[in-house]
Amino acid sequence: MKYSTILSGQHFVFDSVKEVLAKAGEHKSGDILAGVAAKSDIERIAAKDVLAGMTLKELYENPVVSYEEDEVTRLNVDGLNQKIYQEIQNWTVSELREWLLSYKADNASIHRISKGLTAEMIAAVCKLMTNLDLIYVSQKIRVIATCNTTVGERGIMGTRLQPNHPTDNVEGITASLFEGLSYGCGDVLIGLNPVNDTVSSLSEVLKRFDEVKNTFEIPTQICVLGHINDQIEAVKRGAPCDMIFQSIAGSEKGNRAFGFSAETVREAQELLRTQGTAAGPNVLYFETGQGSELSSDAHWGADQVTMEARCYAFARPFQPFMVNTVVGFIGPEYLYDSKQVTRAGLEDHFMAKLSGLPMGCDCCYTNHMMADQNDIENLALLLGSAGINYILGVPSSDDIMLNYQTNAYHDINAVREILGLRPIPAFERWLEKMGIMENGRLTSRAGDPTIFMKKGR
Repeated sequence: MKYSTILSGQHFVFDSVKEVLAKAGEHKSGDILAGVAAKSDIERIAAKDVLAGMTLKELYENPVVSYEEDEVTRLNVDGLNQKIYQEIQNWTVSELREWLLSYKADNASIHRISKGLTAEMIAAVCKLMTNLDLIYVSQKIRVIATCNTTVGERGIMGTRLQPNHPTDNVEGITASLFEGLSYGCGDVLIGLNPVNDTVSSLSEVLKRFDEVKNTFEIPTQICVLGHINDQIEAVKRGAPCDMIFQSIAGSEKGNRAFGFSAETVREAQELLRTQGTAAGPNVLYFETGQGSELSSDAHWGADQVTMEARCYAFARPFQPFMVNTVVGFIGPEYLYDSKQVTRAGLEDHFMAKLSGLPMGCDCCYTNHMMADQNDIENLALLLGSAGINYILGVPSSDDIMLNYQTNAYHDINAVREILGLRPIPAFERWLEKMGIMENGRLTSRAGDPTIFMKKGR
């Protein structure tokens, strides 16, 4: 079926729902690289005009990857609440947008409606939103999950403490960990990206994290972000682990390029329920980021926002404790500059929360992008306003292992103070006990890692 509109005396024709979705998206270097982007601003506006009048039923009936060929599509469709979908199938995308922005749409009603939305519907309404629209709707939605502590409550903004090290030296990791804790970070997760993705290396770091967590009685979660298969094996061999992690894609082909399937995730989930160290019930951690499907030729001719929405459709049935987009990590081939990174961060947060996921963001950039630290701090503040569950923190904003820049340990506290937000309550009580925080603000002891130094370490 062809879709068409006339704009400024020009006749625009689009061959498919997939093409309308792609050309209606905001300008992204990754879509240009894939050859699916609008060729001009007026063509983009024309596609938005067509998309605005499209019904949710048309999007339901035209997934960007077919049901028969793709596991993600099957999860997307099979998990839909058909009763709710039947109620809204004749809404246009424009009507869905207007409803989300209206006072009628509160947290409870949005959660209900989201059960009848596929990823393509969520991507479509996202493409009609301004940045302020994305922030406004996102802050309405709270997605709460519990591992050892509970994330997502209103008024709370958490952190993932990322103590990466260029050689996975456990003592170096521990020093960075202590610094992050001293700045009040780590309430959502103490999580390392390993250099050596081996079972033995993952186990060694997990044991140190578990030791620190138990020695200082820290109410938090631990995870080492190795490949899911290696984490599974580490847990089977007795490594302490609260959550299992995996990067995910918006197509089965993309996930297979990452080396796993939905069945692998189910195995990890069941393993942690019987051998994990967390109370649960939410024991999984997923990461995403626009452009990953294109990098493995697994995008099926679709745009990166739509594929990103499909990541969340994959994640939703597994009820993870945390999801985050590593928004600027791949580089300028997919998100060229700060404007594109900011837009992508707001899009991803909105789409994940509308999908019912507890969403965070790694507000990052690589040194060959047209972005700098001010841009990333801007994004962190915008996402804080939008009700983000958490952001990441590293020493001095510089991840010396991944070679990218993100937020510093101390950034989160500035955002919290500006917006009147707090850490997870159990973690804040622990910070007060340690003398690091008082009445929601850091004390003079903050930033001093020697608080945690013990003889022999």
